[in-house]
Amino acid sequence: MSDSQATRVGLYNSEAPSAEQRNALTNGSVPVSVTGLGKMGLPLAAVYADVTGNVTGVDIDRAVVDQLTNGGCHITGEPELPELVSELVADGKFTATTDGAAAAQNARVHVVIVPTLIDENDQPDLSVMETAMRTIANGLEPGDIVIAESTLPPRSCVDRLLPVLEAESGLSLGEFGMAFCPERTASGRALEDIRGAYPKIVGGLDAESTRVAELIYGEINDNEIVTVSDATTAEAVKVFEGVYRDVNIGLANELARLTEEFDIDVTEAIDAANTQPFCEIHQPGAGVGGHCIPYYPRFVMGTVENETPVMEQARKTNEAMPHYTATHALDGLRAEGIDPEDAAVLVLGLTYRPGVDEIRATPALPIVEELDSAGTTVTAVDPVNSHTEPFEVAGATIVSMAELGEAYDAVVLVTPQPAFDDLDVPALGPTDADRRLVLVDGRQELKSLRDHDAIHYRGIGINV
Repeated sequence: MSDSQATRVGLYNSEAPSAEQRNALTNGSVPVSVTGLGKMGLPLAAVYADVTGNVTGVDIDRAVVDQLTNGGCHITGEPELPELVSELVADGKFTATTDGAAAAQNARVHVVIVPTLIDENDQPDLSVMETAMRTIANGLEPGDIVIAESTLPPRSCVDRLLPVLEAESGLSLGEFGMAFCPERTASGRALEDIRGAYPKIVGGLDAESTRVAELIYGEINDNEIVTVSDATTAEAVKVFEGVYRDVNIGLANELARLTEEFDIDVTEAIDAANTQPFCEIHQPGAGVGGHCIPYYPRFVMGTVENETPVMEQARKTNEAMPHYTATHALDGLRAEGIDPEDAAVLVLGLTYRPGVDEIRATPALPIVEELDSAGTTVTAVDPVNSHTEPFEVAGATIVSMAELGEAYDAVVLVTPQPAFDDLDVPALGPTDADRRLVLVDGRQELKSLRDHDAIHYRGIGINV
């Protein structure tokens, strides 16, 4: 560590001119810890290290820390991230450790980006975040700032996290700062997003925390810095973004289920409606997955006393889409005179979105479970997915693209992976020329096949 790094400059309540504070941040004099080195945390830590030159990443997984220490990268599918991590480690700008307490004692800026999940009762689970805050509190000193980037239910910082920091550290807000600055990052483009694809939202528990957070992210993010009134408002911004998408998709899915009654292609109507600038209806589909959209409405619904009927109905609608998709396949089989118990069904795509090796809340899992429960023989393929066990337990046989056979009675497209682009779907169908392949297009990707003689096409929101 250089002499300038050894000075360990704090930014909160600093009387130095802003230019000097920015210089201290970017020359390594302000040690930074980033707790959580997962899909979003490692890219964030890497950008911080690239800008400040003095970052310690903290993770509880020893294998992850060992790999990073050796210049490796455990996160896949993120352009330029492995190369950046290797360079930062070689240059001494980024180190990793499982010793969160030691990292906290050295740091003056403490960034936390750990999972915030939903428990078995659909209530927000902040246990990982609270544990991280306890660890940081043991190294907290006057002049430090704690920044939460994980998505949180509104009022989490003021009601849940600040009390932990104050109780464990013996300090009070005003001696140290705290801000909420939510990640606005998508898998597969993390570095681009963190560096400035979108404006950065910052909100502090006090005015000085907001100032420091704005100063820090003015160096991290090349886009606009949007300061809001307080941390709770910033928490609400991030949750509202996810709620908007969930409700919008719920509307699209509800409209899609009117296809037969209207006798129209609902997706065509949606596309045409969206040519009006005040209309932006999302696309319907087989379900909503991932670590964001399915959970964020629960961060509101599970924490407020007021009723939230719009969010609740959207969740119910979206959670029902895997059943709707599986039913499409089973009804199609029966329409072709095939008993589901005698049918072989191929599921295409298991991850929650194309190109991302993540299955959290993926609609593919309940679709497989329902098809298996109906007695069909389920085969599944996804060249991106590495998490095979849950689908095997649900009743699917996992195969590679090279192992795909013929004579499937139905194909269900759940996630349109790029590897499927050249797939000859009609050739996957029955060898009996008098029988058609039931094709359930869960993402409107195979519309070109809806008039194919060998295909019984059933698209979500698409009339045939």
